[in-house]
Amino acid sequence: MLSINTEDRSYTLIGRNKVSPDMFGVVLFIVALGSSHASCIFDCKDEDHFSVTDYGAKSDGQTDDSQAFLETWDAACTAPIPSSRFIVPPNKTYLLNPIIFQGPCQPTTIYFIISGRIIGPELPSEWNGKDASGWLGFKDVNGLNVDGFGTVDGRGQGWWDQSCRYHPQLKQCTTLAPTALKFMECNDSSVSNLKLVNSAQTHLLLRGCDSFVVNNVVIESPANSPNTDGIHIHSSHNVIITNSKFSTGDDCISIGDRISNIKIYNVVCGPGHGISIGSLGRRGNYVQVEKIHVSDAFFKGTTNGARIKTWQVGRGYVRDVTFENLMFDSVQNPIIIDQNYCDVRNACKEEETGVEISNVRYKEIYGTSSGDIAVNLNCSYSVPCYEILMESIELVSTTPGEDVIADCANAYGQEFDVSPASCLLN
Repeated sequence: MLSINTEDRSYTLIGRNKVSPDMFGVVLFIVALGSSHASCIFDCKDEDHFSVTDYGAKSDGQTDDSQAFLETWDAACTAPIPSSRFIVPPNKTYLLNPIIFQGPCQPTTIYFIISGRIIGPELPSEWNGKDASGWLGFKDVNGLNVDGFGTVDGRGQGWWDQSCRYHPQLKQCTTLAPTALKFMECNDSSVSNLKLVNSAQTHLLLRGCDSFVVNNVVIESPANSPNTDGIHIHSSHNVIITNSKFSTGDDCISIGDRISNIKIYNVVCGPGHGISIGSLGRRGNYVQVEKIHVSDAFFKGTTNGARIKTWQVGRGYVRDVTFENLMFDSVQNPIIIDQNYCDVRNACKEEETGVEISNVRYKEIYGTSSGDIAVNLNCSYSVPCYEILMESIELVSTTPGEDVIADCANAYGQEFDVSPASCLLN
């Protein structure tokens, strides 16, 4: 067990051994962001590194540097060398409009080094005529490594101010806003040592990726910013997310459909809506999600902790899921499965369909619940949850002297050393 201190807050590293309920620690090794770095790292050579300043970037935070970035990318992507380095130098600010860095590329490895600060357009009106679904994207680039200890700032306040979620009375409110950083069909790739802040919507999206690592990232947006998920994963496999901290207005990490072999460990979540599998099956589609492992995570003041949510009209499966060695500090719904998700909450008509949820394990989970129901398994009558295992769980109320309960419907499994006493059916 190792204690560290960042930003005047003491944290405790949680290991694989059992932890006590009062160890509200984190599992985090965040290197201080914003420290000075040379404009070229990884022992660059002149012939293999390409700096945006050499291609005309003004780096004054006001001039659009998009064209310079695209020209730099073209040079780095087409260079006839084994690896190339795209350099965003430190101590400068770069204003970019929507860009997609398109592959495939000739180098088998590309280091995209962000050491400076990249900012997006400040006002939604500046997106007129542009694709509002995304800001910075990488497509069909394998062997991509985004790194550099820099900051990517989506400047999303203007979008939040006109969001239909919070401002439905506005005649021109918007439901779609740009995702800050998209990786589409990028395999054997990674994002490391980066800070993403204030995205208009989701901060980092993985879609159609295989063998992808996210390590040592900080993602921050206000707790009341709408739909600002930290990371969303869709149609991807063999993904690792580790050593990272999320403070968002939505899910810290959300897992979509067509997913397998996802490992999330050594992460901190809060504020936010927790780590969520789903929602899934909204359009009645056949869901395929399996082999999800979440461990060594700390949740503070989040709406949810470990959550699985599926729509009644969905089909398919969520299976082989493990949540273990988790700590909760004042979490409203620490453990929750909602298999009856629908448009009108708490008024869902019972359907004969449902996404089958099975082989879900909860182990070594401790902490406090700010809600009355610490364990809530709301499973379908038609398609029950089964093979649920709960072991070594101790959840108590945030309010001293208050009790918390477990509430289950149509959930089958086993429990060992669980408090509050689980309500699983045998």
